Amino acid sequence: MKTATPAMARAINDRLALDLLLERGPLSAPQLRELTGLSRPTVSDLIERLTQSGLIEVTGESGEDRRGPNARVYGLVAGRAHVAGVDLRRETISVVIADITGRVVARTSRAVTGDLVDLVAGTLAEAAGDRVIDNVVVGAPGLVTPRDGELVTANDVPGWRAGLVTAWRERLGSPLVLENEVNLAAIAELRTGAAQGAEDFVLMWVGDGVGAAVVLGGRLRRGASGGAGEVGFLQVDGTAFCSLVTESVARGLDRAEFAARIAQGAFAFVTLLDPGLVVLGGEAGQAGGDELAAEVAARLRELAPAPTEVRASTVEGNAVLQGAVLTALDLARDHVFG
Repeated sequence: MKTATPAMARAINDRLALDLLLERGPLSAPQLRELTGLSRPTVSDLIERLTQSGLIEVTGESGEDRRGPNARVYGLVAGRAHVAGVDLRRETISVVIADITGRVVARTSRAVTGDLVDLVAGTLAEAAGDRVIDNVVVGAPGLVTPRDGELVTANDVPGWRAGLVTAWRERLGSPLVLENEVNLAAIAELRTGAAQGAEDFVLMWVGDGVGAAVVLGGRLRRGASGGAGEVGFLQVDGTAFCSLVTESVARGLDRAEFAARIAQGAFAFVTLLDPGLVVLGGEAGQAGGDELAAEVAARLRELAPAPTEVRASTVEGNAVLQGAVLTALDLARDHVFG
């Protein structure tokens, strides 16, 4: 078995301290020693390294006498990196900028018009101001291929064309990742919403369109071609599931009938994957609240043998944007923190 080199040990200790500062906020050297279990000299060395590298700074003092090295409180340098989350839909584009601590520092929205390269670049520039953006994550409706990260189907985004992701990267000069919008919403549910603590779940998305995202073993599952969760194509009595559900929304069917139609789509995932949890998201799915979730759960009990809990989304605001920012933060922190 290989033993860690001194350089590897330093990198591990540094990341441990940085993650604690992210989770708990500013900490003193004694607090870092207590939380990490590291020795006094080791903590002193890592504080010196992280300070010199511009990752942490003294933010204040604590203790009764408020003097000496042990009284200093250290926090992350929030402006060390910034990320952008983008939600690109049929009619609007929304952008959120966050610093490396996850604090939102700017946001803006525009109507979708003109060339999409110009649109995304211009909206990002407006939101970012003079900040340098280290990572960008864009959420859009459609199938994103794992091979090249391009969107294969984008009927809901006017002006989409082949090679757009490459064009964005060249124009922005920043690392950019494109992801299916429902997958990003699922990340938000897993980290901050109704699926916190769940290893396995399916997000059923009912909004402008219909889709799903699959999380198994705590990881998002995209499928071989990126099509996992494209439940809208499922045929129910000869009709596409997407048409059944969107018709329900348009016609304002009563809750029981709406729940029955959602349950038909969820049934496919419950039967094949046994996720144990289905989360209802999207504008219409979330609006139904606990009452709609209970109706869907009751319908699933009639259809499927596997016990399945159904919850309404608890992510406040735009779940796609939140998932995009969380994903961008993961990428930026891995790069900056090592």
